[in-house]
Amino acid sequence: MKELEDSLPSTFTTEASRALGVHPRDLYAWRDSGQIIELSRGVFRRADAPPASYPDMIAVAHRVPRAIVCCISAAAIHELTDEMPASVQIAVPKRSHTPVIAYPPVTVFRFDEAPFELGLTSFEAGPGEPVRIYDAARTVVDLMRFRKRLGEPIAHAALNRYLATPGARPALLLDYAEELGTFGPMRGALDIASAR
Repeated sequence: MKELEDSLPSTFTTEASRALGVHPRDLYAWRDSGQIIELSRGVFRRADAPPASYPDMIAVAHRVPRAIVCCISAAAIHELTDEMPASVQIAVPKRSHTPVIAYPPVTVFRFDEAPFELGLTSFEAGPGEPVRIYDAARTVVDLMRFRKRLGEPIAHAALNRYLATPGARPALLLDYAEELGTFGPMRGALDIASAR
């Protein structure tokens, strides 16, 4: 592995290693000897890489590059909830192929194409390893959109935490809600939250 130390990033795919001239036989020998760790099918991490805070999210990002971390998974990253979902929740465009990932567990949400990247940002899941995620305001609006599926208490708690953060922008919540077709429920929730 020494000859590729500088070439291989902390996390890489089988395809990326092949592009660097690594034979699959060598790749699996490295895995079996513990020099690399298989995070998911076809996604590997160097054992000597700096620890990643969110290795599951890095694995999913490599498996589905267009996916965006959303809903409760995004709320946990933004510290809008204490909930830890049993699976990585990701959004993919409605017309795209639904990813099938055995590990790590994944829950897929299919979002409309036009506003798909509305509120898109990224966070560092590992040193120098950004992963696509919706910003805090978009996350709150999505939780409100899916409150029947994910739970009203989670949506309202996330809204209250968001409003308590410095730099909270209630008007942005309403802009996103209008774009995503959930203006009424968002407006009502904001009225209740501001009346407290």
